[in-house]
Amino acid sequence: MSRKTIQLDDTVYNYLLKHSLREHPEQTALREATAKHPHGGMQIAPEQGQFMQLLVKLMGARRTLEVGTFTGYSALTVALALPPDGRLLACDTSAEYTAIGKPYWQRAGVAGKIELVIAPASETLDARLAAGAAGAYDFAFIDADKTGYDAYYERCLQLVRPGGLIAFDNTLWNGAVAHPAQDEDTRALQALNDKLHADARVDLAVLPIGDGLSLARKR
Repeated sequence: MSRKTIQLDDTVYNYLLKHSLREHPEQTALREATAKHPHGGMQIAPEQGQFMQLLVKLMGARRTLEVGTFTGYSALTVALALPPDGRLLACDTSAEYTAIGKPYWQRAGVAGKIELVIAPASETLDARLAAGAAGAYDFAFIDADKTGYDAYYERCLQLVRPGGLIAFDNTLWNGAVAHPAQDEDTRALQALNDKLHADARVDLAVLPIGDGLSLARKR
């Protein structure tokens, strides 16, 4: 029995990965390649990716989207969890960063499941809503500019079906959200966390996975 989440030192964390992680070889290769990137810290943790895969499979998700693709590890991870007819809409503004992941998507056999749109995510999501896609998605993952999270949330809340799930990365922000904010990103995450906690439109859980993973189920 434990009264709070266990603190993981490197030994325990490595044990966790050894006894939990089941990555596709292309996931491992892309994760390791991204770790060498100057902005490699933007990549999600492997145990977070595996948890997201489990959620997608438990939901029987077929239509998914993500806001913020970076080098494509999260997109690859979710796409691998989708059925053959599953699709992922990946929104990002960097053709340079996303190009890193494309060969790994191809070799893993999931490139055909991923629709990558290089444009401001709000524009892409607005276009889908205008095209009648409200309620058409099962799962959304938001991991992009923190000051944009609220706008992405409101759009994704329209795009996911009742019972659909929206996942937010970085909601604990290395603990900074629990202290007086010194920057706009922290203030934006604090405001989002307050909003989600009070939002009767969703069921909520905040998990200490990676840098904090918030799950909002649309009622």
